[in-house]
Amino acid sequence: MPIRRFGGHRSLVSNSQRPKLSYGYTKMNISRGGYRVFSANSTTACTELAKKITERLGVELGKSVVYQESNSETRVDVKESVRGQDIFIIQTIPRDVNTAIMELLVMAYALKTSCAKNIIGVIPYFPYSKQCKMRKRGSIVCKLLAAMLAKAGLTHIITMDLHQKEIQGFFSFPVDNLRASPFLIQYIQEEIPDYRNAIIVAKSPSAAKRAQSYAERLRLGLAVMHGEANHSESDMADGRQSPPLSRVTTGHTGLELPCKTKNITPSVGMMMAKEKPPITVVGDVGGRIAIIIDDIIDDVEDFVAAAEILKERGAYKIYIMATHGLLSADGPRLIEESAIDEVVVTNTVPHEVQKLQCPKIKTVDVSMILAEAIRRIHNGESMAYLFRNIAVDD
Repeated sequence: MPIRRFGGHRSLVSNSQRPKLSYGYTKMNISRGGYRVFSANSTTACTELAKKITERLGVELGKSVVYQESNSETRVDVKESVRGQDIFIIQTIPRDVNTAIMELLVMAYALKTSCAKNIIGVIPYFPYSKQCKMRKRGSIVCKLLAAMLAKAGLTHIITMDLHQKEIQGFFSFPVDNLRASPFLIQYIQEEIPDYRNAIIVAKSPSAAKRAQSYAERLRLGLAVMHGEANHSESDMADGRQSPPLSRVTTGHTGLELPCKTKNITPSVGMMMAKEKPPITVVGDVGGRIAIIIDDIIDDVEDFVAAAEILKERGAYKIYIMATHGLLSADGPRLIEESAIDEVVVTNTVPHEVQKLQCPKIKTVDVSMILAEAIRRIHNGESMAYLFRNIAVDD
């Protein structure tokens, strides 16, 4: 019989009187090893991806209610216990971007106050990713959003094909930036007849590295378009006028900067506007299938113009491959009326309505890699397997 000491005296304690761990305590420990998957949007189009992910994981979608009140405020009610668990919030971004962000923030904060162990945001298309550079007197909105997500309680993010990889540096917690290129490359190999006669096209010099990554893995040629129709982000990043606005100054005029233009005085050279050459295609696309590679297709005017140029240069079929198909405004109609034969995007963004408007739009499912990322993060496994055969510039 065990002996218990009280103030130097010994007393006998029977086995039946020993303190035991309660069943409830043991059960709580088990639940801490579990996880739940929630959708931060209640619309059918946005929950479609979440349902596909949960089906692959073999779990049920978490019970919650997300809705807008009569005054347009966002309200979230979590209908089950999340204490001590890993929680994954899947949020696809519809056209109403700001509402989707508020839904994600409010749900993350609700889960944080409900004592969730870890809160991981699964955001396949990260909004405001194009606003990641300072322009004129604006702001880096992407950095602001990263701070808001951290304050709301997120501890990790899974996303796909960030517009700029440097965006990961805005976050104070880990970010897994998955790639859609293996799925798009598989589509090219299986769905495009005679793809060996294709050539990968970069719509602008800024997209050349991504296009080169596809060309190397497919062992195809590379063509790059540049000229006056393409407005790269580097031309707008510093916000300075070209030519600078004239000012009437008196007294000391300040430092005179050297002028790169020969035979022109600095005062005249500084007033010359930037000029781009006419559109040029570097690479032979004649008699080829042209495949334009990009990460986002939103305003399609540039893609339509690029397709017309490629047709003039002799390309007989034109495909567009992009990870995120936002297809805003009249995008579907413009694609349907253009020389583009097919637009292939993933389901990171819901676009079922656009597909009804334009049969040329095709969808590639990426729920497999998102589900595998969730499983590996929950189990503490390495994510390196998901990045195999991925080039640095992809």
